[in-house]
Amino acid sequence: MNKNDQQFAVQNIRMQYMEKESTELDALRGLDAKVKRPANVFAYVFGSISAIITGTGMSLIMTDIGTTLGIASTMVFGIAIGIVGLVMALINYPIYKGILSSRKKKYSAEILKLSDKIMKTNNVSET
Repeated sequence: MNKNDQQFAVQNIRMQYMEKESTELDALRGLDAKVKRPANVFAYVFGSISAIITGTGMSLIMTDIGTTLGIASTMVFGIAIGIVGLVMALINYPIYKGILSSRKKKYSAEILKLSDKIMKTNNVSET
């Protein structure tokens, strides 16, 4: 390893232990994450639950689990459960979009104010 490679490696390790300054861009990224995170978490959790419910309905239809549980007509019961899961999967995206748009409305003024400030600062430093 030559001297330049060693210095580069040392600098990379050193940067990991230095305190980073919090910039306005970091604050803007944080606000953006604050807007999107609740909608994403909801969509993943609700979508996973709907997939599990759909799979439960399919399992009742295609296996003998229903008869083991004592359900007489597994076909009808399985189809009903599967349809509930599919409906949940279908409404997941509109609910996600609704949550996201309400969060955007809530934080839009703050995000636009901060982004304008960052853009003005960058334009002044370029000229």
